[in-house]
Amino acid sequence: MNQMHIILVAVAVVLMVTVMSGCSRTNEPPISENNEESNIELALNERYDKVRNGARLILDYDAQSNAFKGTVENTTDETLKQVRVEVHLSNGKELGPTTPADLAPGEKRAVQLIATSTGFDRWSAHPEVGSGEHSHGEEHGEHGSEGKGEHDKEDDNEHQ
Repeated sequence: MNQMHIILVAVAVVLMVTVMSGCSRTNEPPISENNEESNIELALNERYDKVRNGARLILDYDAQSNAFKGTVENTTDETLKQVRVEVHLSNGKELGPTTPADLAPGEKRAVQLIATSTGFDRWSAHPEVGSGEHSHGEEHGEHGSEGKGEHDKEDDNEHQ
């Protein structure tokens, strides 16, 4: 009986270590099944132009306004629910997500995410569709936000 107890404890410890090591990986951005997170970083003069989950995001950095500007478009024949955009800066800050909005087939919306700081030289971006990680409408989401999207209501003058 004592030997069985030792074996069960050993198995439990191995399982706990395995689960904890899988959760503690922080050196890579998460990649969901829908591949919404991207670990591809762009230089400030590069354009993001990709389709994810039916949403085509085209985004450029405008140094003069310290903002990321572009469009998000529905490339499908169905309405895309709760479409929003995030930008991740090389200094660890996250911009967005923008306010979720449904996009009808072929509909295109302007996107603008203003950075409130400098000190970044690379960035990545992605559109999100559906009720994923940031659809709850909170400003900071799970990662903490630096700047606001074009539709956020909190004092827009501080970002202009």
